[in-house]
Order: sequence, then structure tokens, then C-alpha cells
Amino acid sequence: MAWTIALLAAISPLWVGRDLPLVDLPQHLFVLTIQSRLHDATTLFPRFFEPRPGLTPYLGYYWTVGLLGRVLPLELANRLFLSAYVASFPLALGFLLRSLQRPAWPALLAVPFAYGDCFGWGFLNYCAALPLTFLSLGLFLRALTDASRRVPRAALLATSLLVGLAFHPVPAAYLALALPFLLLTTRVPEDQTTRGLPARLRSRAPALAGVLPWVLVATVWIVTLVGQPAPGQAGAPRLAPGPALSREGLEFETLGHNLGAFPGLLANLMQDGSDQWGLRVSLIVAALAVLVGLVERRSAHRHGETWYERARPVGLCATAFVFYLALPLNLQPHIQYLNLRFAPLAAALAAGLLPRLEPRAGRVFLWLAVASSLVIGLSLSRGFAAFDHEAQTLRALVPTTGPRPVIMGLMFDRHSRVVSHPVFLHSAAVLARERGGIPDYCLAGWRQAPVQYRTTPPPPLANGWLPQLFDYSTQGAAYDHFLLRGVTPERLFGARLGGELYVAAHSGDFWLVRRRQ
Repeated sequence: MAWTIALLAAISPLWVGRDLPLVDLPQHLFVLTIQSRLHDATTLFPRFFEPRPGLTPYLGYYWTVGLLGRVLPLELANRLFLSAYVASFPLALGFLLRSLQRPAWPALLAVPFAYGDCFGWGFLNYCAALPLTFLSLGLFLRALTDASRRVPRAALLATSLLVGLAFHPVPAAYLALALPFLLLTTRVPEDQTTRGLPARLRSRAPALAGVLPWVLVATVWIVTLVGQPAPGQAGAPRLAPGPALSREGLEFETLGHNLGAFPGLLANLMQDGSDQWGLRVSLIVAALAVLVGLVERRSAHRHGETWYERARPVGLCATAFVFYLALPLNLQPHIQYLNLRFAPLAAALAAGLLPRLEPRAGRVFLWLAVASSLVIGLSLSRGFAAFDHEAQTLRALVPTTGPRPVIMGLMFDRHSRVVSHPVFLHSAAVLARERGGIPDYCLAGWRQAPVQYRTTPPPPLANGWLPQLFDYSTQGAAYDHFLLRGVTPERLFGARLGGELYVAAHSGDFWLVRRRQ
């Protein structure tokens, strides 16, 4: 009952409105729409796009939501996927904690981290890989220690690792260290039919066999990257304004900056900071659990743990935190925002550091953890509903958008009055998707997308963050729609307005300018 209440509260913000405040979500939905309507002649999709050959990580999200989208409306399918991600975050973490012989209730304190900075940017592939990371760690432990069910645990482990890799490759770097660490610090019941080294190998063989397919697939993927052209396309928005240090394509922030930024990455969606209340409640509950644990002085030896087994939660958390501190911010040209992605992983794994409590105290703290989920659910539901109301001004432009538009998004103001992230950056993709057109920027220019351009797309902005670089004389002729925010059409187009161009609609802060036939 307690977990059901907590999980329903955790996913409730996803169901209070139609539009969700995720920066990259319009681009993801646009790619999914291309997939489902690639041969629809009433759109521009057959003209500009084609399936991307081969397999690559990042496709798990597009495959899953694409399959759901065949039987459900696409936005409903996406909402169900996000709900599954948020619910599985504490569930998979709880499974890992139980596999470490720790209490599962602290996993509910990690619910705020599911809605952290990566979620706000819309890194949906990476977010979905995090619960699979927890699940894989737990299955690896059980494949080592559960002597009667090692083979089925190993089969599930192989599946979990491969599915996680299909969503995003970055957690694989963490698992490459975390799995050997668990192997070295976990006592494994040995096969009684043999002794010595053969017994140790035989008892560990199923777990190692479960890891092998993942290692082979990851190795093949890395090898295929060598010699390929750099990913991305012109006009690709750059997330970070600029690193403090840079060398040979590796761009770093300073250690002090990373330490100071860590708390903010865990809960930073709302402008008014209301989502931080859930984080604060989680931290207060965790601090109280530590105090109660010190009073009770429960000994790990009562659970038959050695000192190195007691160190496993510390090692798992510390490894993720070192990745956060030490990895570069950007690994050009392959990935941006690299080290900051490890913040929710490190914070969630800290749940394993909380002490075991007496059963009665454990039940009390379970319900305190449920209360933290209720707080984050209520605060985010309020904020998401306010954003949905704000986003209706963009939706109102859909009827005034022509069929099959080629639309330039000029977001001089890409920020919301409700949420912190620049959620209106990809607004042009919303109108293009609804009307079967194409925006100036699309994820099809990146290798992780399941579709690619089959012909040269319209010339994009040199930098998606700098709409002031728009040059009508060299770019404007390729577009028949222009979506503006933060600037008036008169200021941007001057004398062309009223001639070849006209204002088709004005809704809230948005202006839609169209070319005359």
C-alpha cells in the first residue's frame, strides 16, 4: 500500500496537462511522428527523411514509444513511457538495495532525482537507462549469490544490460567499473562438487556469462564509431555556455564549480523552487534515519556481512560521484553535458548509505518516505499544470499554420515563466509535427535518431541559441513560416512585413509570420 501511494504520487505530475516542460521533448515527438508517417504523401516527411540503417544505442526510447504509438495516440504513449520511467526509478533502486541486503524504503527518497536536471533537458534515453542500471547491478549480485537460481538471474542480467545499452551508452561507463567492484567485494557461495579455483570460477560463471553479450555489443559499437564523421548538424544547440578548461576536444568545468552545482542538478525544474521541497523532505528523512540508526547501533555483523561487503554501497555511490567530478563536461564531437548526467545516479545510490533500522522504526520511515513522494508529486503537479496553461499559447497557433510548413524557429526568448529550463527552444518542431512540415532544426541530423535526412535540409541557424545570427537574405527564402518569440515581426523583418510576409497569428508571446503565396 505504501509503495503504491508513493508511486502514484510520483507519476501524478505527468498527467495534469497535455504539454510537459522538457526541452527536447518536441524534437523527440517530431522524430517519432516521422517514423510513423514516413510514407505519408500529405507531409514533407517522405521528401526529407529516410530510415537510418544499422543499430546504435539511443534507440530504445524510439522503439518502445514507437511500438506503443501504433495502438495509442503518440502523446499518450509517451506519457505512459515517462510514467514507467519515474515509477521504475525507485523500484529498481529498491531492488538493488535489497540485493545489497539493505532496506528498500530509502529508494523512495530518490523520487525527486527522477525529475532532476536531465529530465528537464529531455534526455529521455539517458533517464530511461538509469533504472536499468540499478536493475543490472541488482541482478549481477543475485546471479553471484543466489546459488539455486544463478542461470535465470544471469539471463535476466544479460537482457537488462543490453536493453540499457539500447537506451543510452553513458551508464555503460559506470557499469564497467561498478560490476568488477561488486565481483571483488561480494562473497559467492561456491560449488561444492569442486574445490579451489575451479569452484570459484564455476560459481561465478553464470554472472560473468550474463555480462559477456553486453561487453561484445558495446565493443562492436565503439569500434564502429572510429572513422565515422562527426555527429550533429549545423545549428545544433549547445547546452553549456562555455567550459572553464579545454584541451583536445575535452571540455571541463572546475572542481569547485562541479561541487557547487551538484545540489542544484537534483531539483531545478521550477522557477519558484517549489520542486526543492520534495528534495528537502527527502534529506530531512534521511538525516533522521541516520540519527535513529546511531541510537539503535544495529550491527552489520548481525546480517553476516564482512567489512568489504559493508563497503559496497559506499563504493557504488563514490564511483558515480567521481565520474561526476572527473569526467569532462563535453566530449566533442560525440557528447555534450557528460559529467553532469552522473549527478542523479550518484544521489540515488546514496540511499544505500542509510542504516538498517529496527522493524518498527523501519515501518515509520517507510511512511515518511511516502510523505516525501507526496510532497514532490503535489509541488510538481502544480508547476506542470501552470506550464501546460502557459504552453497553450503555442498550441493556439496550430490552426493558423499552413499544411506542410517549412518553419524557422527564432526563439529570442526561449524561457518559461514557470519552469527553469529553456523549454520553448524547440517550439518550431511542435507546429511542424502537427502540420506535417519540417523545422529548421531536427534530431535527424544526429546519429542517435532512427531517421536521417535523405536530402539537404533548409539552412538552419549557425547556432540555435543565437537567433540574432539569422540572415534573411541567405536563409529566409527557404522558409514559408517563421515562429517568433521575444521579438516583434516589425523589428525583425522590417519592410518585408506587409509585402512578401504577413503576420498570420499572435498568441501570447508568440508570433507566426507566413510567406504570401
